Amino acid sequence: MPNLNNRSGSAAPAVLIFDSGVGGLTVFREVIAARPDARFVYVADDAGFPYGNQPPDALIQRIVAVMGDAIAAHKPDLIVVACNTASTLALAELRKRYTVPFVGTVPAIKPACAQSKSKRIAVLGTKATVSLEYTHALIREFAAGCDVVPVGSPKLASIAELQLSGMPVADGDIAAEIGPCFVDADGRKTDTVVLACTHYPLLTERFRKLAPWPVDWIDPAPAIARRVADLLRDREVAADKVPPRIFFTSGREPPPPLAAALGHFGFSL
Repeated sequence: MPNLNNRSGSAAPAVLIFDSGVGGLTVFREVIAARPDARFVYVADDAGFPYGNQPPDALIQRIVAVMGDAIAAHKPDLIVVACNTASTLALAELRKRYTVPFVGTVPAIKPACAQSKSKRIAVLGTKATVSLEYTHALIREFAAGCDVVPVGSPKLASIAELQLSGMPVADGDIAAEIGPCFVDADGRKTDTVVLACTHYPLLTERFRKLAPWPVDWIDPAPAIARRVADLLRDREVAADKVPPRIFFTSGREPPPPLAAALGHFGFSL
């Protein structure tokens, strides 16, 4: 258990949220609700987006380098890697390189299998996440008695970014990506879909509308928030709240629709 005892009196603990883009905002909104006094910095590696279609070795090197820069710049007490691809691929290397405690994001296969009544679930993630041995090991360990369909989407993360930026996205484009999740065979239908990319909860309402039948969509963010709150439980609650900050590795200024969306998450640009 990392030692996160208050090192600076009543100063707010510094939490860095990291993702390839804005998908980690779905984790951020849960974490800030659990610990609203913390000093939050969100780092979006949009210069490297999307992660899901990149060679693993090159991606690990990039994530480690970007994280090193972020740690040096922001000196966090705790880092949340709010990206399934980055976590499943690079979390072990990050923990080896840096002493800051990390909370990762991994596919919620165990709770999905535990709650499924039909025992037929889908894991919807990027192509990288669903193809990694890490994910397949989770399936072997926790999915006994369940039929699990891994569905790797090459487009949904980008679609989520477009929607948050105010760009129109056709229903048919989303339906085509989620369609393989829905299996009706041997008298059993898929009843649970694991959202194995933090971008995807941005699209949950569209998913519900376009699904051929109702299913439970499993978002890992609440569990991540509980883990962060547990790790920070010995840190005193700071009296003053500090507005969260967001940084893009491209150095860009968000376009007005995205800036407005970020404002709804509490960021001032």
